[in-house]
Amino acid sequence: MDILGLSTSPSSGGAYALILTETEGNRRLPIIIGTFEAQAIALELESIKPPRPMTHDLLKSVVESFSSKVEKVVINDLSEGTFFAQILCQNDESEPIELDARPSDAIALAIRFGAPIFVNTTVLDEAGILSEESSASKSSKGKGKGVKSEQEAGKTEMTRMEELESELQTAIETENYEKAAKIRDQIQKLKG
Repeated sequence: MDILGLSTSPSSGGAYALILTETEGNRRLPIIIGTFEAQAIALELESIKPPRPMTHDLLKSVVESFSSKVEKVVINDLSEGTFFAQILCQNDESEPIELDARPSDAIALAIRFGAPIFVNTTVLDEAGILSEESSASKSSKGKGKGVKSEQEAGKTEMTRMEELESELQTAIETENYEKAAKIRDQIQKLKG
């Protein structure tokens, strides 16, 4: 996965959405993170070095002091709307070490080490959002095919699902990934 960017909205209460995108695919994964973690990621992405080391810079120094490095980061689980990650560290003399972490911290370290970021396929299948290009082509193919009006169908679950899918498409097109993540969760509840 690559980091597409960070976004925020006034209604987010200071939280940010970190948007990951497949390097060889068309899905995006929005992860809600805190302000501090967003700042740590943004500073490193912009190659801005603060006058004093931040927590993730300090952790990088600690890992390096043990002649180790971060090999990769894996977002490996999603449970009740919370993402989980593992940091895989390695040095020349020992077995790889797996450390549990929040995805935001894991990604902040991965950036500092130049390590790749992976997402478990089941997590991406559950929480991934199709990017604009692929969603737009799918939505244009489906227009006008057997869609009933609300008067014909009543207020059925399928009508609500169609409304949510339309709202999701709009949120993705306007790059409001925080809203898209919330709508995605509502769609998952309807399907489940």
